[in-house]
Amino acid sequence: MSAASRRARLRRGAYLLPSLFTLGNIVLGFYAIISGLRDGAFARAAALVFIAGVLDSLDGRMARLIGTESEFGKEYDSLADVLTFGAAPALLAYLWGVRALSERDAWLLPAFYLVCTATRLARFNVQHKVVDSRFFVGLPAPAAAGAICSILFFVPNPEPEFERLLEIVTAIALVVLGALMVSTFRYRSFKSLDPRKKWSYRAFVPIAGIVLMTFYLPRAIFLALAILYTSSGPLAWLAGRILPRRGKPPEEAAPAGGGETA
Repeated sequence: MSAASRRARLRRGAYLLPSLFTLGNIVLGFYAIISGLRDGAFARAAALVFIAGVLDSLDGRMARLIGTESEFGKEYDSLADVLTFGAAPALLAYLWGVRALSERDAWLLPAFYLVCTATRLARFNVQHKVVDSRFFVGLPAPAAAGAICSILFFVPNPEPEFERLLEIVTAIALVVLGALMVSTFRYRSFKSLDPRKKWSYRAFVPIAGIVLMTFYLPRAIFLALAILYTSSGPLAWLAGRILPRRGKPPEEAAPAGGGETA
């Protein structure tokens, strides 16, 4: 085999590598649904969605690293995300307890979440080249799915006295998270973080603390991180509205309702 043929085969293999991560994303998302339907194993299903989120973050980075980004990969990734971060958490939340709120109409809540996920992903596909790469416009679909699944992971089998409250909280979460996905709140993408650069030794302490707490209290940490990231967009928008006005004379303050809205 000639050197040119070997290079061509290696190139084709390089294009396939990111798609393998996306394929793993699809398989994990589907198996999460099966786990909820067949066994009612909601903690396992939630963990599968978390792992799929890791794979989803790796496929794009891998494609950029080896220079194999393509329109096919972008569309393939979005279709996978609709299943894993849209349909899977919506159906799991419904099976876990939302359906108990209303046997006839409760399905509308996860359906709303699923529609918002698909809308969010479609908007991302047409906007990702014209926005600041440091931020996502709207809550990312994997983060929204992680927030839903963190509830299921935290309380996979709720006590009877707390069931109704948790069902209502999850139903509200489906609506709020769906709305945040299609909002224009900005969320940090963390794409600017470079693991190859030198980090201060001071960063070791909080990172080590988070790792240790995740090891010993994984359910609480996942839920806390989901709440912090989900609320960061609206809180940053609110801070941007309030903080610049401090110290300004009354006549320089912006009129009520002025400026861009979320």
